[in-house]
Order: sequence, then C-alpha cells, then structure tokens
Amino acid sequence: MTGDVLLTARGLGRTVDGRRLWQGLELELMAGERLAVSGPSGTGKTLLLRSLAGLEPLEQGAVSFLGRDLASWRMPEYRRRVLLLPQRPALPEGTVEAALAAPFAFHVHRARSYRREAALARLAHVGREADFLGRSTATLSGGEAQVAALLRALLLEPQVLLLDEPTASLDAAATEAVEALVAAWLQDADDRAYLWTSHDPEQQARVSSRALRLGSA
Repeated sequence: MTGDVLLTARGLGRTVDGRRLWQGLELELMAGERLAVSGPSGTGKTLLLRSLAGLEPLEQGAVSFLGRDLASWRMPEYRRRVLLLPQRPALPEGTVEAALAAPFAFHVHRARSYRREAALARLAHVGREADFLGRSTATLSGGEAQVAALLRALLLEPQVLLLDEPTASLDAAATEAVEALVAAWLQDADDRAYLWTSHDPEQQARVSSRALRLGSA
C-alpha cells in the first residue's frame, strides 16, 4: 500500500484571538511518508495536529482519511486509526502496564488485545528494563511519561501517528532510541505514516522525508 494517500487536508484556515494562523493550508500524507511539521512558536503546530485528529473543529476546509471525509467517520474508529500523541500525555493512575493495557478494554479495540511481550520488546528498544512496567504513573518524569505514552500508542497499531514534540523531555540518548522505535514501527507495515512536530532542525532532518512549515511568508 506504500504510496497510497492516507490523510488529506484541503483549504484549512484557522484564526485564534483575531490572528490568522493559516489560510488555505494543504496537506497530503502518503503511506510510508515521514512528514515534519515545523514553524515558530505560536504558528499552530499543535492545533493542526489536533485538527487532523478530530479533536478541534475545522474553521475552514476539510480533512479526509482513506478517501472519506472526516465527518463520515465514527470518531472512536477514526481516532483508533489516526492517533495523536500529545507533548504532555495524560496517563491514568496505577502502574505503567495498567496504563498500556487500559485502551484494549474499549469496544473500538475489541479486535486486539494487550500483549506483554510486545510491550517488553519495545521497552528494550528504548533501553528500559521490564520493571518499568511496574512503576506508578504518578512517579514518572515528563520524559518517562512520554515514553510510556508512545509505547501505548504503538501497541494500538494506528495507521497514522501525529507526534507532537514526542522527545521534548528526553535526553539525547533517549531521543535517539525513540526515533529508532518510531522508524521501526513505520517499517513494520506498508500502510502507515506519521507527522512529527519538532523545534529542532537537526531532528526534523533525521525523522522526516519532507517538511511542512507553518508561519512562512
């Protein structure tokens, strides 16, 4: 399926507090693509990802996934396939493993089940030991919470990942491991793609095959 169009945005426009962030924004994401979304603070990178995830109303324009308009999708099914990983993820109280397993109780994920071996394999990929699964989510640092949320997202096997500064709280070694883990996820199937926001031009170059810059003249 590599090369097929997964996600499309046409003519998006957004105003916040009387200030126009984007006008006529166009985006097409193909299977296998790695798209970096960049731009200065305040240009609406997070807002764009939330809009693509169906978490923000569209002020202007339209979004479609697999050729179907966003409005025609049941939102739980759409968000299972197009998954936003926020910069500051919210994790439920309890252990990390309970947080990873919790979404599989939802009806939309009925065809899948939590697999501990898959979680452990991905943990090892980012240099974490098995005892990380027993940690309380309340004790996690910002970077550890980002790692846990990424693991949860990958276990759910979406087709499109919307990654909002997913390594913002990580050191260089952990950042490299996360980048490699996301790359491995992308290569595991030919019907996947991602958008990745980052303020770091070097990271943008590493994780993307092309870029969309917001706030350009």
